[in-house]
Amino acid sequence: MMNGNVRVPIGGRRGVKGRGSIRPVEKPKNFKKTLFRLWKYFGSERRLLIIIFVFIILDSVVSFLGPYLIGKSIDAISGLKVRADFSLLSIMVILLLLTYIVDGILTFFQSWLMAGTAQRIIVRLRENLFNKLQKLPISFFDKNTHGEIMSRLTNDIENVSSTISQSTTHLMSSAVTVLGSFIMMLVLSPLLTLVTLIVVPMVFLLTRSIAGSTNKLFKDQQTELGILNGHIEESISGLQVVKAFNHEGKIIDEFNVMNRKLCKIGLKAQILSGFLMPLMNVINNIGFAAVAGVGGVLAVKDIITVGTIASFLNYSRQFTRPLNSIASIFNTLQSAVAGAERVFEILDETEESEDIPGAKVLESARGNIVFKNVCFGYRKDVEVLKNVNFEIRPGTSVALVGPTGAGKTTIVNLLNRFYDVSSGEIFIDGVDIRNYTRDSLRKCFGIVLQDTYLFTGTIFENIKYGNLDADYSKVREIAKSVGADQFIEKLPMGYDTVIQEGGGNLSQGERQIISIARTVLSNPSILILDEATSNIDTRTEIKIQKAMFKLMENRTSFIIAHRLSTTKYSDIIMVIDNGRIVEFGNHEDLMDKRGIYYDMYCAQMVPENGK
Repeated sequence: MMNGNVRVPIGGRRGVKGRGSIRPVEKPKNFKKTLFRLWKYFGSERRLLIIIFVFIILDSVVSFLGPYLIGKSIDAISGLKVRADFSLLSIMVILLLLTYIVDGILTFFQSWLMAGTAQRIIVRLRENLFNKLQKLPISFFDKNTHGEIMSRLTNDIENVSSTISQSTTHLMSSAVTVLGSFIMMLVLSPLLTLVTLIVVPMVFLLTRSIAGSTNKLFKDQQTELGILNGHIEESISGLQVVKAFNHEGKIIDEFNVMNRKLCKIGLKAQILSGFLMPLMNVINNIGFAAVAGVGGVLAVKDIITVGTIASFLNYSRQFTRPLNSIASIFNTLQSAVAGAERVFEILDETEESEDIPGAKVLESARGNIVFKNVCFGYRKDVEVLKNVNFEIRPGTSVALVGPTGAGKTTIVNLLNRFYDVSSGEIFIDGVDIRNYTRDSLRKCFGIVLQDTYLFTGTIFENIKYGNLDADYSKVREIAKSVGADQFIEKLPMGYDTVIQEGGGNLSQGERQIISIARTVLSNPSILILDEATSNIDTRTEIKIQKAMFKLMENRTSFIIAHRLSTTKYSDIIMVIDNGRIVEFGNHEDLMDKRGIYYDMYCAQMVPENGK
């Protein structure tokens, strides 16, 4: 049930967050370039960022008053001689209370402004990314998994959002606090400042040492988590198969092995990273004790007062606390920049080529189609179509048959300009399709794919997707014409029945019929049926064939099918093998030739007839 690929679900954790923990950091390839590009997204928000920075400075200044007032209050008590001195203590206490109230207000406003700034930036970034996805060629989605694309649109952007709203203000605040506290300590006592600075290199060395040891463990933990989640996803998706083969015990055993392995690695990572904060506290407390001890000696010698020592100890706390978190903030920033880099990689992808200047609008195609010396390959070194030539007159139904991978679907992909030819030309109504606007070209096609996709919504809304101007009666008329009305009316809510994600509450055949109805409603000039009836039983297929034949009247139609019973009534049958058209003609002509088509038809029809 498991393969060698590691799959991390969209909702998976990117690291282990928490106070005193170290999480694996995905480093960007070009930190400065990506950070500068992200900075451009701030745009008009930069002025607000200056206001936020002013709030941070004011907040820091106010917070610096707290320790100073505490020291003065202590000195007022220690020097208390007459009753009147209580007035000084009262003033200090009132000022101290006001200081903390103002500090809280300033902190709230800076957080509020930063949260709004971050969300506006992320809205623009998310809009740009989603709009970009609509403009990318099909080849991009062929090369990238949907889960990977979704991860960039959700996880990576959310990572950037949280970093901008939280880490940005924390980083600015930490920088101001460290600088301000250092200045205040120097003013109070240069000697005690020197004692405090001894702790700084010890903190950095400790952080670096533990981070280096735990980073690999956390990466291994994420890898194992991805494998476990992949196993769970696979087991749930294939639960019916698991039960059919009675492999529940095997699946549970595999899960237990992976779960224990994840537990073992995670335990090591958590224990090691858990040492960080206790050890930092020990180092900080040693520094705190050293400052208190030296300060006590200086107080005994009347060099400084007890209040000054109290103020200094508070400033030393303010000085060391941001130093402990700056490394973590920088790691978070690196991870966010790496996420932004992944988003920018999509934004830098080459879009579908622009329409040529003066491109024509294809209002209504007659359906005359010519392929002239067409060659194409999804990769430059492998050709899928090799020098393909044919002409189809308007109103002709064409069946494309051949083995899997021969190039049948590629032909219709080129017609729609989902891909452009490597060489050669394709004409519709005598004009190279590259001379039409891409939008008008695609509006002339109606496509029914083998793998149908229905959107979350009602059946009415899904059929109406083919023509947004259609009313209820028109939708119902079309549904009746393809035989969809019979099963729709039996549903509890009829046409208002809500389709679950992917159409899970409908059978494959029902989904296919709704898809056909949607295409019929669009009233296309050229019709493409790519294995359109492959998921429909023979009885239903016979019912909707009449509607399909009616739909194909006076329309150029391409039918891709492996079931040759659906293709023998086509005007022309093209047999494609290894990227070339090897046989061309109607059913009777090709049967008389006794070639590839004859062998394919007989291979399918003999089992059906029981001969």
